[in-house]
Amino acid sequence: MTIRSRRETVTFRHPFRIHGIDRMLPAGSYQVIADEETIVREMFSAWRRVGTSIVVPVDGMPGSMETLSIRAPDLANAQRSDASVAQERRP
Repeated sequence: MTIRSRRETVTFRHPFRIHGIDRMLPAGSYQVIADEETIVREMFSAWRRVGTSIVVPVDGMPGSMETLSIRAPDLANAQRSDASVAQERRP
């Protein structure tokens, strides 16, 4: 079995929360790491996500970062909430 990590940058326009992280995170761009493993079958192979992490600033330690494990659906919910706040603020 092969494992790969994909990185992407997600941007939040407003302070936000993600389930499983006990503090409000500031607006900004964040690195998200998706760990995936191969699924090999006779007729095809595919990738399945086995873990998701986000790199966030450490409270009270400017310039320090930590990587926290999160669930992909919780990240998607936070992104939807951020987008809905932006929609509400439009004139």
